[in-house]
Amino acid sequence: MDEPKINDELIAAHGLKPDEYQRILEIIGREPSFTELGIFSAMWNEHCSYKSSKKWLRTLPTTGPQVICGPGENAGVVDIGDGQAVVFKMESHNHPSYIEPHQGAATGVGGILRDVFTMGARPIAAMDALSFGRPEHPKTAHLVKGVVEGIGAYGNAFGVPNVGGEVRFHASYDGNCLVNAFAAGLADADKIFYSAASGIGMPVVYLGAKTGRDGVGGATMASAEFDDTIEEKRPTVQVGDPFTEKCLLEACLELMQTDSVISIQDMGAAGLTCSAVEMGDKGGLGIKLILDNVPQRETNMTAYEMMLSESQERMLMVLKPEKEAEARAIFEKWDLDFAIVGETIAEDRFLILHGNDVKADLPLSKLSSSAPEYDRPWVETPAAAAAPALPAITPIAALKALIGTPSYAHKSWVWEQYDTQVGADTIRRPGIGAGVVRVHGTGKALAFTSDVTPRYVKANPFEGGKQAVAEAWRNLVAAGATPLAATDNLNFGNPEKPEIMGQLVGAIKGIGEACRALDFPIVSGNVSLYNETDGKGIMPTPTIGGVGLIAALDQMIAGLPVEGCSAIVIGQTEGHLGQSALAAEAFGIEAGDAPHVDLVAERKHGEFILAQRALFASVSDLSDGGLALAAFEMAEAAGLGVTLESSDIAQLFGEDQARYLVACTAENAPKLLAAAKAAGVPAATVGQFGGDKVACGSDAASLADLSALYRSSFAEKIGLLAD
Repeated sequence: MDEPKINDELIAAHGLKPDEYQRILEIIGREPSFTELGIFSAMWNEHCSYKSSKKWLRTLPTTGPQVICGPGENAGVVDIGDGQAVVFKMESHNHPSYIEPHQGAATGVGGILRDVFTMGARPIAAMDALSFGRPEHPKTAHLVKGVVEGIGAYGNAFGVPNVGGEVRFHASYDGNCLVNAFAAGLADADKIFYSAASGIGMPVVYLGAKTGRDGVGGATMASAEFDDTIEEKRPTVQVGDPFTEKCLLEACLELMQTDSVISIQDMGAAGLTCSAVEMGDKGGLGIKLILDNVPQRETNMTAYEMMLSESQERMLMVLKPEKEAEARAIFEKWDLDFAIVGETIAEDRFLILHGNDVKADLPLSKLSSSAPEYDRPWVETPAAAAAPALPAITPIAALKALIGTPSYAHKSWVWEQYDTQVGADTIRRPGIGAGVVRVHGTGKALAFTSDVTPRYVKANPFEGGKQAVAEAWRNLVAAGATPLAATDNLNFGNPEKPEIMGQLVGAIKGIGEACRALDFPIVSGNVSLYNETDGKGIMPTPTIGGVGLIAALDQMIAGLPVEGCSAIVIGQTEGHLGQSALAAEAFGIEAGDAPHVDLVAERKHGEFILAQRALFASVSDLSDGGLALAAFEMAEAAGLGVTLESSDIAQLFGEDQARYLVACTAENAPKLLAAAKAAGVPAATVGQFGGDKVACGSDAASLADLSALYRSSFAEKIGLLAD
């Protein structure tokens, strides 16, 4: 088959700017072949090269005594003691999920699971942070249904519990939903597997499922805005098979016990191209691939298609040659392909052979570490104007306005489609606060959460970035966990627009400041840019996935309030309503500044909670919806009413930071207040749990009525109820 002639239109279709193509010509001294153009396009696109964000990502804190491996590998690795490590990462599958929601979301789950078990870890938990457009938008119900089904279908069949996450709705996501998938696994701290190739003449081995044409050009598509040609992009979405992935997991973990693996890399974005280049580049070696040996499930595949296919459930490995027979036997036992498709070479070359032809011969190091890196122009987000006074509203009407909207309604419709208990180690399922999973065979547990408030980030990227980290940190503390480390998934619009680039820069600066202040390093992550449709970008959404350690199960805070418990707020309440959930949901007002995040107070109050955990029946952090929403959620989960003393809207729904709501028995409440006074931590009794009503001052409603609204609104408002 003749290869297409390189022209300006073809170059643009590959997402390459004219100056980038000129750079390619300078590097190789000639016009690239069609396959070479595809390889450069894949390696230099935003999704693989981080060319717009690299400069700023380097400013994030990524180290600490607990960190075994920070960013740069398939996933981050953090020590949890006793010779064990937790391996985790969060990554986006936004563009594919908007084009084909079921497969887009399913393969997002599959990809993040591979990132974890590639490192030698057995996955123990998954989460998903989802952002959709307006509930009434004609595509929203289709997207919600498809994405949730895709996540459940893949995760449930693979056998990993889904223990948390978040779901939000906003008009800015009408043309670009966000699907951010998180996975965590357990490994022996001294048996972590890395991707850097070593040794010359070592066999490069293809593992897993066969290669097809699905996903060709997917990474390039994920680095572009959407327009009215979106339906034409459907072939760039991969198709997943969770049962094959489960076999791949077991085969890889079995192989890793045999001392056969020199290096191993998941075939994710840009498939065979990216995995081979990264392994060679990290090891300072070249790679030679013979495509005739690649297992194929379709006929007459070209070199271009094989190199850029994103077919799922595949790995690439550099193998100790004397272990070939043993390794092959393992993969054949699991009914998976095992094929030697190349070798490591001393020269700095990426040599691709197909038939008797050289389809690509490129300097390998120039493809990855020498990819373009931009210091894009950016402008600081202007300071927010003062928030207008909100119209008059009664406390119960305000509460109903929140719990009656899908963003703040009960999300059981979502997580009931996920297997939250597979593995039998889930201690705390989704619903309220961080998810918790036991470290199997020990007395320890790990807590997981994901958080961000996009309204804050849009109004004030720096404070919004700080707040996302602080909220994740608080959610872990509220479960009784010591926060260990975080992963970030930075979702933004087009970075070529200075105001969007300013959002990214501001958010990263805020994230960095908060992570340093809280000793909460970023150990892995993902950047997803160009989340725009017809020039309209999403709200900036830098999701923070947090992981914390509960050293002994009796230190976990997992109870619910009981009749007669005092409701006590730890932290200072000023009544900040700028960019609040109440303003947005009840009145459609998104104005004012984000709340200020006092990181000294965050740390002090969090450490106080952990030190006094024996005194609490239950704890929740205070964030969206403030005291009123947190108190209602805590009470509703326990089947109790709650009476809050104040009827002041700002006191009830303000979103001041560094705050927790704790439920204490009558016996423990005075002890807690005395301990807070001694520690210099603000603490105030704000009400009591009990009865069958929810009351704020003299305004009250029955718990049963509010609970019915809370538990029905999600499916009703989005139109997901069965016919």
